[in-house]
Amino acid sequence: MKIDLTDTTASKINKALVKGRRAIGTPAVGMVLTLVVVTDEENAYDALKAANDASHEHPSRTLVVIKRVSRSSRNRTQSRLDAEVRVGADAGSGETVVLRLYGEVSDHAQSVVLPLLLPDAPVVVWWSVDAPRDPANDPLGALSQRRVTDSYAAEKPVDELRSRAESYEPGDTDLAWARITPWRSMLAAALDQVSSEIVSAEVAGEESNPSVELLAMWLADRLHVHVRRAVSAGPGLTQVRLETTGGPITLHRSDGAMATLALPGQPDRAVALKRRETSELLAEELRRLDPDETYASALRFGVDRLGGIQSAAERAEAAAQPVPALPVRAVSDTAPASSDTASPASGSSSASASASSDTASPASGSSSASASASSDQGGSDRPSPAKMPPVKKADPQ
Repeated sequence: MKIDLTDTTASKINKALVKGRRAIGTPAVGMVLTLVVVTDEENAYDALKAANDASHEHPSRTLVVIKRVSRSSRNRTQSRLDAEVRVGADAGSGETVVLRLYGEVSDHAQSVVLPLLLPDAPVVVWWSVDAPRDPANDPLGALSQRRVTDSYAAEKPVDELRSRAESYEPGDTDLAWARITPWRSMLAAALDQVSSEIVSAEVAGEESNPSVELLAMWLADRLHVHVRRAVSAGPGLTQVRLETTGGPITLHRSDGAMATLALPGQPDRAVALKRRETSELLAEELRRLDPDETYASALRFGVDRLGGIQSAAERAEAAAQPVPALPVRAVSDTAPASSDTASPASGSSSASASASSDTASPASGSSSASASASSDQGGSDRPSPAKMPPVKKADPQ
């Protein structure tokens, strides 16, 4: 059942909700929370569909806030509130109110939302696009116990992660973090099956995917080892490789659906790692309303400590050069942010040096040894000075 209200108020919207519940024969309210979805007109359909699908697991009152931008200066000064009330089959397992704000009322969305909140029920705010820089201090975010953003929807996802780290408050979370939950669970289960010491790790995925960055920061924060960030064609996360003293642990996914888990001394096995829909990610975040300390610790590790990312084209060009390729950036809980461009410090452990030998020159060995090795390589083919032709001097001008 749908009820359209034009130029309305919050009081009329509440009356329409009661009228709709009585019309379909369900006057009782059995919802567990209020979900406030902040979006724009372009993404309203997808956000509303995801919220309705998530309501099958978490019956809630969904308030969709859409701020309409007027083109003419005259309409910008005229405040108006239009609403669309949905109950029954049109609203999933709860109630849905689509709020369209015009004019100056767009700057005071919290005044419209506050009278429509369920009494004595938690409030969750989800910004599907254009999340504020500081969600906790946003007028709508201040009404909620849980604030959900999506760094993947930002124009610059890595910069978005920096903003999230700077303004983090307990209750903040990100759908980019929920996307790597199956990966974290699979890696944790794999590590329970081996007793070897972890030496280093590598995470490969799309260049502008914040989930890849979060997984790399989580591994570096929890394992206290060097984590290399590699770039692949995707989709999303493609591979995690953990170097251990007993052999490598590899979790590889190339098609976005099935992955292959390889453990030392065990046969390879296929595991399900399907890329999930937004509704599944949102439902996962709604399962817990307490602060996610693991996410906070990984986020505060610092995306800047991951260093620069070398693209596939740059790596191919570097590989074609006769000189050795630049070392892939390394992440450590003690390494500075500029470690990807500096040579390894003296006194580093031999395990760390050997773990990074596939992408960088070893830390041990003097420059004279390197020079002698290069002179021995192909030295018999080089002509002696007596066989070289004389150098012709340029004529004076």
